[in-house]
Amino acid sequence: MEQETEQQQQQKQDDIFTQRLTKLQDLYAAGVNPYGSRVDGIISSKDALAKYVPDQEEQENVIVAGRIVAFRVMGKAAFLHIKDQEGKIQLFVQRDQLGEENYKQFKKLDIGDIITANGTLFTTKTGEVTIRMESYRLLSKSLRPLPEKWHGLTDMEQRYRQRYVDLIVNDDSRELFKKRIRIIQEIRNYLAGKGFMEVETPMLQYIPGGAAANPFKTHYQALNCEMFLRIAPELYLKRLLVGGFEKVFELNRNFRNEGISRRHNPEFTMLELYQAYGNCETMMELIEEMITTVAMNVFGTLQIQMPGDKVVDLSRPWRRAPYKDLIREKAGDDWFELPREEKYKRAKEMNLQVMPDWSDLEITHEIYEKLIEHTLIQPTFVTRLPAELVPLAKKCPDDPTLVDVYELEINGQEISPGYTELNDPVDQRERFMHQVTLSGKDPEQAVDEDFLTALEYGMPPAGGLGVGIDRLVMLLAGVESIRDVVLFPQLRPSK
Repeated sequence: MEQETEQQQQQKQDDIFTQRLTKLQDLYAAGVNPYGSRVDGIISSKDALAKYVPDQEEQENVIVAGRIVAFRVMGKAAFLHIKDQEGKIQLFVQRDQLGEENYKQFKKLDIGDIITANGTLFTTKTGEVTIRMESYRLLSKSLRPLPEKWHGLTDMEQRYRQRYVDLIVNDDSRELFKKRIRIIQEIRNYLAGKGFMEVETPMLQYIPGGAAANPFKTHYQALNCEMFLRIAPELYLKRLLVGGFEKVFELNRNFRNEGISRRHNPEFTMLELYQAYGNCETMMELIEEMITTVAMNVFGTLQIQMPGDKVVDLSRPWRRAPYKDLIREKAGDDWFELPREEKYKRAKEMNLQVMPDWSDLEITHEIYEKLIEHTLIQPTFVTRLPAELVPLAKKCPDDPTLVDVYELEINGQEISPGYTELNDPVDQRERFMHQVTLSGKDPEQAVDEDFLTALEYGMPPAGGLGVGIDRLVMLLAGVESIRDVVLFPQLRPSK
């Protein structure tokens, strides 16, 4: 029965498409261009409504444009609503005003058509500010019907695949993406105010570096060599520190050929920044201030309502918790004194899927990822991580087995990592070679020698951080799927 209903709906849409195609042909036959061109003097629906002056006899003439989303013909008159980027406005049309022939053509318009109209503002008996339309022009004939008014576009996969329809009919979706745009603008404004310069670095790289991730491969025909879409801009941004740029950031796309989930999209937006003469503490202060500033400027609050009754409180100061302290809280005060075999046994007792050949660190980090990270709902800087986890960070002066880094966890997911950056070229080479040994890769394909050469010229001590913009938008907007905040998320081809 459900399949039959879907077939009936499809047949209905096909019939409407055929009817509108006939209307399109009739318009051409009548000498009407159904796909118009430039229109001057247009103002938004919001600005048009603001021009109405109550109790003033003569109102201003305005020109608006938008998509018809409601249409009601009542003999010699009609009401319709058009929608633009800023909202909706009502139009009132009379046959006597347009003329017999123009009114006849006007009644053939459909919901979904895009028109421009000009006229004078007035209020209806219900008090709605409306434009008394004096003339109109069809700018784009819509051949496909919009989803029904009361049901909207509710199928989530269709909303992702046809984001353009989602944006037409779902106001909440439109507002969410406007908020995303505002968030990114506010981040840029904040960083510019702090003296950071926005730069651009290569997205095609011979050696993908700056993170541990599986890259997308491509072939560069002009150079006849294998190239990779970048997984991070880090090594190029640090080259700029070497060159004398002291505060730099890049806000752009990264690509990681890995899984797709509610929190992962293989093509994602990332902010990375580096500040000469800073450190991890500098970065914690900066990210804390930046996120709270953006939240207040865009949303006007630091209390973020998540689905359900959960509230994330961004009020400062944010908690700081050393990695080892969190592990001890979950696995026992004696965890780091236990032999590997005892750690394995205890992890199994905690129902973790650990393997017999895993190292101490792998078992320990499984506890963090599976039992701790998702519990960190309120903003928490997890600090002093094991050195093996972060090969590009400087070691802690009091414990060379740890690195001076943070991972900012909010609502159970990582929002931002930040480091005191490693600027010792000898130490950096040793760590790169250690990684190569563990991975079994060819050093020529895995070690960026040009980056090491840059470090050998001297890079100032620095702090650096990254922010997953998609995840930050998810957090601030209170949504829990990354696909809801990416205009065109990656999906399996429908056919």
